[in-house]
Amino acid sequence: MKNRVSQFATFLVIIFLVNSFSSSAQSGGKKAKSQKNLKKDTVELFNGKDLNNWVFQLKDASVDPKTVFNVQNGVIHISGNPFGYMRTKDIYSDYRLHVEWRWPSEPTNSGVFVHVQKPDVIWPKCIECNLQTGNAGGFVCMNGAEMDEHTDKSKLSVKKLAVSSEKPAGEWNIMEVACKANTIEVFVNGVLQNKGTNVSLSKGHICLQSEGKDIEIRNVFLNKLSK
Repeated sequence: MKNRVSQFATFLVIIFLVNSFSSSAQSGGKKAKSQKNLKKDTVELFNGKDLNNWVFQLKDASVDPKTVFNVQNGVIHISGNPFGYMRTKDIYSDYRLHVEWRWPSEPTNSGVFVHVQKPDVIWPKCIECNLQTGNAGGFVCMNGAEMDEHTDKSKLSVKKLAVSSEKPAGEWNIMEVACKANTIEVFVNGVLQNKGTNVSLSKGHICLQSEGKDIEIRNVFLNKLSK
């Protein structure tokens, strides 16, 4: 009897281990599949190592872009002086852009440009998603770009919708810009700060701005949206 109980207990342990292994394998398979889908839908704009995928434009052409835009410890450092921008080599449409930024010391001014058109000038035709302190998420309709919300033609800017959702200097912020056809939505740290409709542009390059003071940027990527 004692041997039968022992054998039955051993049998139960074996069944438990087999089921656990099977469940773990299935879970691991789902996780791998999810990661594979994420990689398929994500376009990495900054690889954390270099800026080979970017083109640079500065107001003062005599300045070496490497002194303004550089990478340190997986972070893009932009000095802010002189004015200018770094832009993607490729053109994008229908996407959700993710950008993380912080002010290393003094909160100041910068921006993320979407639907940027050539030629490369200061400043190009595009929609700026403002990073200016206290106004992150505001729009700037640059060089003739338009949207329905731009009602005051005496100004280039379109005010944000909500109170500031920015973090203090030294802390990382997240801006996400959803560009779908001729609509643009801007989220700052998860808060919807602006929405532009009937935008005159629906595709173009993506730029990170140099405007006056230093800013740090990391984790720049986009996820394609179905058309």
